[in-house]
Amino acid sequence: MQPRLRLYGQALTLILALAGPGFLSATAAQGGRVRGIVRDPDRRPIPQATVTLEGPLAGQASSTSSDADGAFEVAAPVAGRYVVRGRIEGLEATTVVEVTAGEVARADLDLRLTAVGESLVVTAAQVDLPLSRVPDSTTVIDARTLDLRQQFTLGQALQSVPGVIVQQNGGTGAVTSLFTRGGESDYTLVLIDGVRANAFGGGIDLSQVPLADVERVEVVRGPQSALYGADAIGGVVHILTRAGAAPSVQGLFEAGSRGMRRGAASTTGERRGLRWQAGGDWFAEDGFTGLAANGERVSNDDARTSQAAVTLGWRRPGGTDVQGTLRYVDAARGTPGPYGSDPAGRFFGVDRAARTLTRRASGGLRWLQPWFGAGSLVRQRTEFDASDHDLTFESAFPSEGESRRTHVRTQTDVAASAALGFTGGVEWLGERGGSTYITAGAAGAVPVRRSVLGFFGEARWQASSRLSVTAGLRGERIRRLAFPGDPMAFTPRPDFQAETIASVNPKVAVSWMVVGDPASSRGWTRIHAAAGTGIRPPDAFEIAFTDNAGLKPERSTSADFGVAQVLAGGAVQFDVTAFGNRYDDLIISVGRSFSGVSRWQTDNISNARARGVEASAAWRPTAALSVQGAYTFLSTAVLAVDGSRDAPPPYTVGDPLLRRPRHQVSVDATWSRGRLGAFAQFMQRGATRDAEPAYGPTGGLYRNPSYHVANLGASWRLGRMVTLQARGQNLFDAGYEEVLGFPAPRRTAYAGVRLATGR
Repeated sequence: MQPRLRLYGQALTLILALAGPGFLSATAAQGGRVRGIVRDPDRRPIPQATVTLEGPLAGQASSTSSDADGAFEVAAPVAGRYVVRGRIEGLEATTVVEVTAGEVARADLDLRLTAVGESLVVTAAQVDLPLSRVPDSTTVIDARTLDLRQQFTLGQALQSVPGVIVQQNGGTGAVTSLFTRGGESDYTLVLIDGVRANAFGGGIDLSQVPLADVERVEVVRGPQSALYGADAIGGVVHILTRAGAAPSVQGLFEAGSRGMRRGAASTTGERRGLRWQAGGDWFAEDGFTGLAANGERVSNDDARTSQAAVTLGWRRPGGTDVQGTLRYVDAARGTPGPYGSDPAGRFFGVDRAARTLTRRASGGLRWLQPWFGAGSLVRQRTEFDASDHDLTFESAFPSEGESRRTHVRTQTDVAASAALGFTGGVEWLGERGGSTYITAGAAGAVPVRRSVLGFFGEARWQASSRLSVTAGLRGERIRRLAFPGDPMAFTPRPDFQAETIASVNPKVAVSWMVVGDPASSRGWTRIHAAAGTGIRPPDAFEIAFTDNAGLKPERSTSADFGVAQVLAGGAVQFDVTAFGNRYDDLIISVGRSFSGVSRWQTDNISNARARGVEASAAWRPTAALSVQGAYTFLSTAVLAVDGSRDAPPPYTVGDPLLRRPRHQVSVDATWSRGRLGAFAQFMQRGATRDAEPAYGPTGGLYRNPSYHVANLGASWRLGRMVTLQARGQNLFDAGYEEVLGFPAPRRTAYAGVRLATGR
C-alpha cells in the first residue's frame, strides 16, 4: 500500500505545480468583508435572513444573519470571487462579488419567491456544491419540510422522491426496502453524517434508520460507484443531522391509532467553536391485532424502536474542523408472517411466537483541515467509522446474524482556479458477515470476510458561467478471504480459495445552462446528463450459499438525460429526466429445472434492464404555500441468461422485475403562516408483479393491484415553546398491500405536542 500512497502524493504535487507558481501564495492572501441589505419582493428589509458566502472550494466560507434593519456583514477569508446567497422560508436571491484584500464589498440582496430553495449538496461530488450546479439528478428534503409533513421515518420521507420506490412489509417498523430507478433493494448506499448504514453486501432496512433531529436528506440517483464504490450502484441517500447554530432543546410526544406512542428529545448548538448534537427517540406500536385472511388472530404485529445519538465537534473559522459521532439503535418487531392476500391458497397459519430483534451500533470520526490557513485552496478530509449490526430471530427455528464494517477514507480537495477543482483520495473498507445458517460442517458457523481498497479521483470544470463538467474514476481491489466448504449442506459446497477482483468504474456528468442563470428574475433552462458504471459485490448469504467459487459482483451501466426549467424568477420549477440502466451478472437462486448452473443455490445467472422517466414540479404562489409533485414511469424487464435464449425460472424473458410499479405519482402541499402550519399529501402506485407470499418466486408470480392514499395534517404553535400537531393517514381507508400478503395500515390518526426552546 505504501507505494500507492507515495504515487498519490506525487500526483497531488503535480496538480499543485500545474496550477501555477502563484497558487500557494494565493492561498495565504488577505481577506476582506461583504456588506449589504436583505429585502423582500416589496423592497422592505428582512430581519433574520440567512446570508452565506460560497468560496472557491464551492463550500460555505462563512455565514451570518441579517439584523432588524435587514443589514448584514460577513467575513471573506481570502480575496477573490464569491457567491453571496440570502434566503428565508420561501424567498431567496444570489449575487456575485469580487472581494479585494482589506476592503469591503457591497452586495444587496432582493429576495424573490422560490419553488425549490437552493442548498449546498455534499453527496453528489464529495464537496459542497449549490443544488443548481449539481449535474446529477438530486433531491433535497429539508428539516422544515419534514416537520410540516410530520414525517419521522426515512421511508415516509422518500415516498415523494421521483425515481424512488419504497416498499413496506406491513405497518410501521416492518421491513422497508428501497428501489432506486428499478434497481435491486441493495443497490442504494445510505449514509448518516457520512457513516454507512448498509449491512454487508449493501442490504438496508429503512425501518432501522430513524429520522431524528435531521437538517436535510439528500437523494442522488444514478450510479455513484466512481465516488463511493460498492453499494452505490443505484444511488446514494445521505441523512445529515443538525449541528451548530444557537443552542436549542426540543422535545416531542405523540400517540394515536394502533396503540402508537412516540417520544423524542434533543439538543443542538455551538459555543466558541464547540458544537454538539445529542438526542434520542422511542417508538412503539401494537400493530395489527385483528383476524388474518383465514380467520386466525394476529397478536404479534407489534413494533418497538429506540435510538440515541451524540455528536461533538470543534472548529476554527476557516481552519480545523473535527467531529465525532456515536449512534445506537435497538429495535424489536413481531413477525407473524404474511396474513393478507393468499393467491395460491397456501396460507399455513400465523406464527405468534416469531420476533426479530436488531441492534445497531456505529461511530465515526471526521477531520477537515485546510492546508495553508483560513484562505486555503487545498483541504484535507479524513474519515474513520465502524459499525456492528446484530440480528436475532426468535421462533421455533431461531437464528442469529451479524454484519460488521470498518471504513477509512482520506481525500484532498484542490481549487486550482475559480473554474477548476480536483478531488482525489484512497479508501479502505473491511467487512465481516455471519449467521447461524452460514456453516462449514463440523466447524459450525463461520464468518465471510472481505476487504475493498479503492483509489478515486474527480475533476470539476466550470468552463463558463453556463457550462460545467464533472468526471470521476475509481479503481478498486475487492478481496475475499478463503472460505471453508460445507460437505454436509443440502447441496455440498466446496472449499473456496482467497479471491481478488479488480474493478474500474468511471462516471461523467454535464450541466449546461441553456438560457438565463439562477440569479435571473425571469428564469432559466438547464440541461443535465450523466453516465457511469456501478458494482455490488455479493453479500454474505450469496457467498455462503453457492457452489460457484468464482461468484462475480453484480454490475450496472447507466445513463440519464434531463431538462430543468425555472419560470417566474424561481416560483415555478420543472425537471424531467429520462434514464436507462443495464444490470449484468445478477445473483439469484434457482432450482433444478434450470440446468447448467448452481442448483438451489445462488449464481450469476440473470440480466435485467430498467428504463423510465422521472418528473418533478414545484410551485410557490406565495411565501406561505408550496406545492410539489412527482411522477415516475418505469419499464423493467428480465433478460435472457448469457449464452441462452431463456430467463431463469419462474421468469420468462421480458417479465417485469418484482415490486416495480410502472406508474407512481405523488402530490404534496405545505402551508405555513405565523403560528399555523398544514400539509396535504396524495400518492398513487400502479399495479406490480409480486411473488407468492408463503414460498416466494418458486411458489408463483401474481398481480398486486394498484392503490392510492391521502394524508392530511396540521400544527398550531401556541407560543414560543409549545406546538400542537395532528395528522390523519390513509383518509379514504383504502385496503392495500405494498408487498403481497402484508396488509398496510387502514385509516389512522395521531396527535401530539412539540416543545422547543432557543429556536
